Amino acid sequence: MNGSATTAAVAAPDAGAAPDAGPAPAARRPGISFEDVTVAYRDQVVLNGFTLDVAAGEVVALLGPSGSGKTTALRTVAGFTAPVRGRVGIGGRDVTGLPPHRRGIGMVVQQYALFPHLRVEQNVAFGLKAHRTPRAQVPGRVAEALEMTGMAGYARRYPRELSGGQQQRVALARALAIRPEVLLLDEPLSALDAGLRAGMLAELARLHRELPEVSILYVTHDQIEALTLADRIAVLRDARLVDCGTPERLYRRPADAFTASFVGRANLLPVTAGQEPDRVVLGAATHRTGAVELRITAQDGFPAGSPALLCVRPHQLRPATEGGPNLLRGRVSDVQWLGSTHRVQVDLDAGPRVAAELSGLRVPPAAGEELALGFDPEDGVLLPAEGAS
Repeated sequence: MNGSATTAAVAAPDAGAAPDAGPAPAARRPGISFEDVTVAYRDQVVLNGFTLDVAAGEVVALLGPSGSGKTTALRTVAGFTAPVRGRVGIGGRDVTGLPPHRRGIGMVVQQYALFPHLRVEQNVAFGLKAHRTPRAQVPGRVAEALEMTGMAGYARRYPRELSGGQQQRVALARALAIRPEVLLLDEPLSALDAGLRAGMLAELARLHRELPEVSILYVTHDQIEALTLADRIAVLRDARLVDCGTPERLYRRPADAFTASFVGRANLLPVTAGQEPDRVVLGAATHRTGAVELRITAQDGFPAGSPALLCVRPHQLRPATEGGPNLLRGRVSDVQWLGSTHRVQVDLDAGPRVAAELSGLRVPPAAGEELALGFDPEDGVLLPAEGAS
């Protein structure tokens, strides 16, 4: 067996923008709730004061670097890890003290956990039999789950006769066969190549539409997966939840430099807040061209003269001419062709190196060439300087 079958299908039950994300939308019944959950192994805290609500039918991605607490949060919902403080709820009921088989959860892990000696249909039926589904119902439930995941034509095959993507679909079918309230996905696509991963992302998005009441908690380190699939993204760092919101909000208006750099690529330019709330100053007299004043959308909370970071996404930078908004001059240090775009690294005269993703270039700039870039004022987002309270 390629892993532990107990983590692949757990039995059905008997018969936002603040750091703690706030409650799920009031109009939707509860799906998953964490209330001040803390998990520790010996003296090391691996999840610290975690509070998050996931509504029924909502997909929330847990995103963060290795060791940030993502999988610990998932295992706490599943019942495989017990918190030292706080409560976990599913469907509005406190399940903190319940064993895994009474929580109404389906779980898919990256190792698939399929029995190699059982056919596909037998693997899918395993979870149903484990929690004593009436024998007469098993064939229909297996067929339903295989049809839902596009694997109906492979019921008689063995796992060794399937591709990695097909094995992952079988693992998903096994989790769905028990008709869970909650579906937990622990980096389920990390073992797949890029093409298979894109296909499975599309399948998961389709399943989300077809299962409107199932809450999905999705652990990933892949930003594209999170941005593509999730209704909201919860960003973790050092065992804490540091930001939570819709993918668009986190991308366009991140709360801090960590979220900005972890949810998509970001240029973070050290600036000084200007005398007006829609002005910032980049660079100083020590730079090649001295200080440069830039215009942004007016933002409160940054007193004149205070340090800050200006976030501009690489795709928001474009070649500029004299007289355009927010002119940034520099010298090209590197050019990479990415197929549809060129990724151009530019050492700014008035600041650090920035990356620009430029499309439609017939002749890209060469290393060493001078280049001017610009961005629209509404694309510049001011963030607290690193280390600022």
